[in-house]
Amino acid sequence: VLLGSGLTVLSQPLMYVKVLVQVGYEPLPPTLGRNIFGRQVYQLPGLFAYAKHIVKVDGRAGLFKGLTPRLCSSAIGTVVHSKVLQRGLPGVCPLPDSSSALQPGASKKEPVSSLEQVLKETSRERVARAAATLITHPFHVITLRCMVQFIGRETKYSGTLSAFATIYREEGILGFFAGLIPRLLGDILSLWLCNMLAYLINTYALENGVRAPRPTGGAGGLKVPFPLLQVSTMTEMKSYSQAVTGFFASMLTYPFVLVSNLMAVNNCGLAGGLLPYAPTYSSWLDCWSQLHREGNMSRGNSLFFRKVPAGKRYVWD
Repeated sequence: VLLGSGLTVLSQPLMYVKVLVQVGYEPLPPTLGRNIFGRQVYQLPGLFAYAKHIVKVDGRAGLFKGLTPRLCSSAIGTVVHSKVLQRGLPGVCPLPDSSSALQPGASKKEPVSSLEQVLKETSRERVARAAATLITHPFHVITLRCMVQFIGRETKYSGTLSAFATIYREEGILGFFAGLIPRLLGDILSLWLCNMLAYLINTYALENGVRAPRPTGGAGGLKVPFPLLQVSTMTEMKSYSQAVTGFFASMLTYPFVLVSNLMAVNNCGLAGGLLPYAPTYSSWLDCWSQLHREGNMSRGNSLFFRKVPAGKRYVWD
């Protein structure tokens, strides 16, 4: 929990900028720059220029708006995720240290080689993530709205407890779960893509196609057992494949994250959830459809080398 809280604090400015970009808020006009090929193009401000603007307006503390509810979400989510994994699914015995079995870079005593085992662990992880997401989503909504307040300079969501009261008074219980469905779908789809791709790579590419070189001897003539080196090398490569497939899956499911965040702030009384930044969406499918028509499904996915697309119009101060 402490490690997760520390990472949350460090990543808060990054998430803050990403959320404002996702909403479509551009406080600075495009500038003429060069892309990675050296060609001159008009670029929107990147992460550091955006963060510098926030500091200029609100000071350094302004980069950490929404941190309190996000810390609550992180801590509660970690506890719920762990508890659900320990209990396991009906008919599936909990595995020791299963909470780290599906994390990129995690080491395992016995690598998972059975498709049935991968399916069982992925199913358990799916339930744990869904439970954690469902319970912590109200904090996620408050976090996003605290950040989006920067656009209209509002103070509507000034505290976590008062934000709960405001949402309940204006939107009822459903207001706490705005954007939940695309978030759940994206998270579950990302998990299955990551684990199934990792299984295919580990089984058909690494185990069948990669072999560690047979050692001839160690220091002082001491021979190192070949199977130990082979298992060690294979374990490391499998951890790398898990990280790569995780990144690939997150890229493919990014539109679900974008739609979820936009629905969480849409028509909530904040300037960032209204025109000219966003129309009032009737549902998350309506939001998805409009973003797709506009070619904005990847908005906010990259915070560097943000080229201005031809024919697009942006609102900036």
